[in-house]
Amino acid sequence: MRIARNAALAAALAAVTATGAACGLGGGEESIAQKRSLVIGVKADQPGLGLKTEDGTYAGFDVDVARYVAGRLGVPPGRVTFKTTPSSIREKALASGSVDMIFATYSITARRKEAVTFGGPYYVPHQDTLVRADDTSIRNVRDLAGKRLCEVAGSNSWRRVTEERKIAAVRVKAPTYSACMDLLAAKRIDAVSTDDLILAGFAAGRPVKIINAPFTDEKYGVGIRKGDLEGCETVNRALTRMYQDGTAARLLTKWFKESGLKLATSVPQFEGCS
Repeated sequence: MRIARNAALAAALAAVTATGAACGLGGGEESIAQKRSLVIGVKADQPGLGLKTEDGTYAGFDVDVARYVAGRLGVPPGRVTFKTTPSSIREKALASGSVDMIFATYSITARRKEAVTFGGPYYVPHQDTLVRADDTSIRNVRDLAGKRLCEVAGSNSWRRVTEERKIAAVRVKAPTYSACMDLLAAKRIDAVSTDDLILAGFAAGRPVKIINAPFTDEKYGVGIRKGDLEGCETVNRALTRMYQDGTAARLLTKWFKESGLKLATSVPQFEGCS
């Protein structure tokens, strides 16, 4: 009986251990909270958010937020490496370990949470629509019916229009939002619909306009490898501090003061680490 009892206890302990491993990082994987250096995925073609400059460095709101969070994790600027991470490869980049975190206008969705642990959100913009400056036919999202709408690979923004709201826009594929802007200038599409911070960055200095008819909340999360709950909780503490010490307000003003957007400077409601 004692042998059977011991075997049962051992089996139960093994089950608990297996469950714990499934809820966290696998064996040998290090939480970002413990790392001495970090590779951070960002966009390279989004003015005001993540843009790779001529000298090879990156600049923008997402980049500055990433630097701040890395600093709060104890990683100085000299040990932070930024890496271009387009929308279409974000999940793969985290899963493979080629990046440790992603700050790249990465909206938190139920589908993405199946593959990624999200810190934050660190900001909540709203989806709006950008058109050519002389276009008066598109005044709200419903007016996109029958119009040519840019569909960026890996982005959910076009889904908000055609799938969630069942608006029969004509989708035109593009690899990035900067490519969408080229298509708009060439009159090969009629509209670009995505987060207002993204649109504000692209609108600067171009003959385009944001129609100012927002229709969603988009929660920008910090992409973290699935199961790194310690890292996620550490990131959330850093983001809370960023808003409390005034850094968030300063960075939003730095990058979007001239946009005309109403900028939120209070701590967003976090999703919770899972």
